[in-house]
Amino acid sequence: VRINSDVLGSAAAEHERILREIESTDTNCIGPTLRSVYDGQEHGLFMEKLDARIRNHDREIEKMCNHHFQGFVDSITELLKVRGEAQKLKSQVTETNRRLQDDGKDVSGIQCRVQQRNIATTIDKLTHCLPVLEMYGRLQEQMKAKRYYPALRTLEQLEQTCLPRAGQYRFCSIMAENIPRLRTQIRDTAMTQLRDFLESIRKHSDKIGETAMKQDAAAALGTESGGQGGIPVSEQDSGILDVEEDEEEEDEGLRDVFENYYRKQRRKQARLVLQPHSNMGYGFPVSQLFDMLLEMREQYGEILLKRWNITFRQVLDQDNYSPIPVSTEQEYRSYTAQFPLQDPDLDKLPFPKKLPFSEFVPKVYCQLKEFIYACLKYSEDLHLSSTEVDDMIRKSTNLLLTRTLSHCLQYGIKKKNVGLAELVQVIINTTHLEQSCHFLEEFISNITNVPPDTVNATKLYGTSTFKDARHAAEAEIYTSLNAKIDQFLQLADYDWTAPVPAGGAPAASDYLVDLIAFLRSTFSVFTNLPGKVAQTACMSACKHISTCLLQLLLDPEVRYVSMGALHQLNTDVHECESFARAGPVAGFQGDTLLLAFSDLRQLLDLFTQWDWSTYLADYGKPSCKYLRVNPNTALTLLEKMKETSKKNNVFAQFRKTDRDRQKLIDTIIKQLRNLIAQHQT
Repeated sequence: VRINSDVLGSAAAEHERILREIESTDTNCIGPTLRSVYDGQEHGLFMEKLDARIRNHDREIEKMCNHHFQGFVDSITELLKVRGEAQKLKSQVTETNRRLQDDGKDVSGIQCRVQQRNIATTIDKLTHCLPVLEMYGRLQEQMKAKRYYPALRTLEQLEQTCLPRAGQYRFCSIMAENIPRLRTQIRDTAMTQLRDFLESIRKHSDKIGETAMKQDAAAALGTESGGQGGIPVSEQDSGILDVEEDEEEEDEGLRDVFENYYRKQRRKQARLVLQPHSNMGYGFPVSQLFDMLLEMREQYGEILLKRWNITFRQVLDQDNYSPIPVSTEQEYRSYTAQFPLQDPDLDKLPFPKKLPFSEFVPKVYCQLKEFIYACLKYSEDLHLSSTEVDDMIRKSTNLLLTRTLSHCLQYGIKKKNVGLAELVQVIINTTHLEQSCHFLEEFISNITNVPPDTVNATKLYGTSTFKDARHAAEAEIYTSLNAKIDQFLQLADYDWTAPVPAGGAPAASDYLVDLIAFLRSTFSVFTNLPGKVAQTACMSACKHISTCLLQLLLDPEVRYVSMGALHQLNTDVHECESFARAGPVAGFQGDTLLLAFSDLRQLLDLFTQWDWSTYLADYGKPSCKYLRVNPNTALTLLEKMKETSKKNNVFAQFRKTDRDRQKLIDTIIKQLRNLIAQHQT
């Protein structure tokens, strides 16, 4: 009996285990469980237990249906009531629309009459305003044609007649305020033309005198022959002050000003003409000539700067931004003769080989020397000391470097067709030009015979000029690189509601694979750059990628974020970290480059590993595993996951696991809010 009871007890326990497996196992995997039932000897006893378990579940289902039945009936009743109310609302809207259409017909008629009245009023006002505008346009044409007296008459008519009739409009007020300024402008322009006329007389005084002598001789001949004598030119004015008969009412005071100025300038010109020539090396003083030449030196310098500005721009436009290939010793010596290149390692390399800089460098260096020669040529025979000549050349060269060449370099850097490879070459070019500045110092000292260490000697600013251009090119590299990264990131198309992949981690996104390939190719070009520039560009690019990916995740337009989407983003970040760990640019110590992705990495680890207990317990501690995760960021992302859970699980309240997950998310959200509130206070 005891043996039978033990057997029955073990059979009952086995049947209970099988029933639990049937309840919890997926239907696709229930075959082995059923086979164990049929293989057993107590088949009838198991069927009795199965029937009892089925009846128990039926009773629970019946209880749940009875519990929710009344709510279902109430919902149907409410729905029927809403249908009736909706029909009433539809009828009311239809009636309201009909009445609104009827009333709108009357309103449109009223609006039409108002518009007609407004049109008539507008036409009347324009009738008074158009003469003002026509008069003002005529004034502008007269000033452009340099007909100043008619312009003054038009201005007077506009002020006294047209503007008062037009009325109080803003443009009329502006015109009235501008009338004194226009009158002054006409007076100043007329005075400027008078000065230009007098200057022209002074410039061509020899020809004018010759013509005057011929006319005077012809007039004397005519008088002797009984003809009508001519009036000497000196007694006639040039006609610049002649006016027409209708101009006799012009202000006499203003006329007196012009006449007095004209006569005073003519007297000065006469005295200048009667003075002896100052360019005789036969004992006459020539100090005024040298003073004039010294005064013209600045103007000549400006002319040279404009000429070299065009030359530098042509050199920039023609440059191919590529290292210079040399295949023979003769070619190599030709370039080193144009530019002082000192590179023992490059000298040892066999041919063919490449110079590190492009054609821009030797051409610019040669043009700098040509400019110095041009400045030196002007200073010849000015009786200046060597120190004065040296100072003049250095100051002019500094203007060429800091203003002309600097602007040209900025122009070359900011051109639209300049890419990353070209910007890298610009940095290399400016580095070599910066290193050549002391050779320019020696060149100037050699042609002026003034030692470079002379007291108060002007120093060349070439070093700062090329350094500023290099920094500008570096900044442009960082900007262009980030802009190119943005173009790749615009191709990102994440499915923010994707489920968790069943077959392990997903593959990296296509856009990110292309971006990493682009960065590898780009940084391979940076090998000739100074290490700091390449490292800064690489770190800037990685930080920009990390920031943009985090912005994509926290974008307010992304309302739902699933765990599957986080796994996809986590894979992409792993791809970025692999790129950073591979060391695309030399010089980084350890995993320094990985720090660019540390904020995003800790955030993704927190969510994918669901390690909230550690985060909440260690928050604020220096040794916290998720030290870089901001609670506000975590709260934002968690709320998006909560919305996703609600959206995907419409009947979540009927499954215990989903209800537990929702409760857990709500609990974590509450704890995060309390944490944020504590640190804000």
